Amino acid sequence: MDRPDSLSSDDEVEDDRQNLIEQNDRKQLPSPRSATTFHIDDGDVDRHRHHREIQRRFASLNLRDLLNKRSFLIFFISIPLFVLVLFFSTNIKSLFFSHLSVSDSVSGKLRESELRALYLLRQQQLALFGLWNSTSNHSNSGLDDLKSSVLRQISLNKEIQQVLLSPHSSGNSSESEDFRDPRLGDRCGVVDQRFSERRTIEWKPNSDKYLLAICVSGQMSNHLICLEKHMFFAALLNRILVIPSSKVDYQYSTVLDIEHINKCIGRKVVATFEELAEEKKNHIHIGRFICYFSKPTLCYVDDEHLKKLKALGISYKSREPAWGEDVKKPSKKTVQDVQSKFSSGDEVIAIGDVFFADVEQDWVMQRGGPLAHKCKTLIELNRLILLTAQRFIQTFLGKNFVALHFRRHGFLKFCNNKQPSCFYPIPQAADCIARIAERANAPVVYLSTDAAESETGLLQSLVVVNGKTVPLVKRPARNSAEKWDALLYRHGIEGDPQVEAMLDKTISAMSSVFIGASGSTFTEDILRLRKAWGSASVCDEYLCQGEEPNFIAENE
Repeated sequence: MDRPDSLSSDDEVEDDRQNLIEQNDRKQLPSPRSATTFHIDDGDVDRHRHHREIQRRFASLNLRDLLNKRSFLIFFISIPLFVLVLFFSTNIKSLFFSHLSVSDSVSGKLRESELRALYLLRQQQLALFGLWNSTSNHSNSGLDDLKSSVLRQISLNKEIQQVLLSPHSSGNSSESEDFRDPRLGDRCGVVDQRFSERRTIEWKPNSDKYLLAICVSGQMSNHLICLEKHMFFAALLNRILVIPSSKVDYQYSTVLDIEHINKCIGRKVVATFEELAEEKKNHIHIGRFICYFSKPTLCYVDDEHLKKLKALGISYKSREPAWGEDVKKPSKKTVQDVQSKFSSGDEVIAIGDVFFADVEQDWVMQRGGPLAHKCKTLIELNRLILLTAQRFIQTFLGKNFVALHFRRHGFLKFCNNKQPSCFYPIPQAADCIARIAERANAPVVYLSTDAAESETGLLQSLVVVNGKTVPLVKRPARNSAEKWDALLYRHGIEGDPQVEAMLDKTISAMSSVFIGASGSTFTEDILRLRKAWGSASVCDEYLCQGEEPNFIAENE
């Protein structure tokens, strides 16, 4: 009896709900007044009835009915699938762990920089200990070395700072700014040559006494050194120096201003061979042929050269040794030694090649030379070469540049026979060059070299300072559009090998800092010019000076 009552009660609830829905439907229908505004056909009426039926059915659902529907189960299953798709498509993992990876990267860079800084600090510590031990030397040269060493340590300290700061630097920050302590002044300043304190001798030759210069060893650089030493000998012996003929030696007039020497001394002290030949009517007799060197050959002159001298109308009786000097082991000689052995009353004498002679070396090598004169420099270059060098510097280099003599051809075997070797692998050489360029704060390096393009190309790629490649500039081949070398071309000496070599030396001698090749007379010639011109720098040095090559090949 209870079940029918229950069903009856449910039917009543359902009827009430149905009536409520129908009332709501009627409230949502448009009013008759608004319906008259638009024309509604029978199809529109059917669609409105279908819409009310759907609303009625959804409204009649409760939560229990919804859970029983298969559509809800599908929707519930699709939620985790959607989350998985979202996870893989947006790389949510990277969002959570990107901060950690960045932190690890920065931490690694900091650790690497700190280890590198510790190594550099250790190197600086060793250098400073060496510096401390050298303070017992109180000579002027020792003081210059001390200042140079201090500057090297300042440069190393700067490198340490850059290493430590590198992980923190931004891409827009500039690391090339040169830090200068005003108390240090110019880091690569000019050496004080104490020109006023130099020791000199007056060159007062007798007008009828001559010393015939003979130079046969090596190339032009050696001959210029030999000629300079002959000038010192001529001054000690009170004789006029006779410049060799171009038929047996180089054409010195193309590279040197001969008359400039006479003007600076204030009297006739040098004469060309042609002038003497004209005076002696092409018959020059050497009264005494006194040989400075007797080994390996008398006067260090070969038979071929003696034949050329005779062909010029030069005669002599015999050659005689002054002492038993050996070219390979020259001993130190004094002014008194020279004057006692080579003084003679003969009109013309000769002493042979004196390139290797060691006479009062400190006196000869001082700035301005050993001879008293009234000019800035006694030995002046051909003015055409000097002006061409200046024009090249103005065109390509500017005021502040480093010059490098990078000797390579035939230098490997020569250097490996020395202790220590002076032939450095390209990467090691590049590091040494970069350190000097950084210390001099120079934007460009002038390259004077006989190296192959394969070597210079690699060298150029490795010379880097503060992340920037330092250009290595060589003199280009002649181009009619460029006018810096027009003087040489107009006077017909462009392309002359000796003029080209002297032009290289002149440009290098005018540099702010010079890096030379140890054991090269070309380099020594440049260093002499720099001393004479007062352009020598405290930063001048041989390539990788104080270092040994990090790899040395075995000898044959």
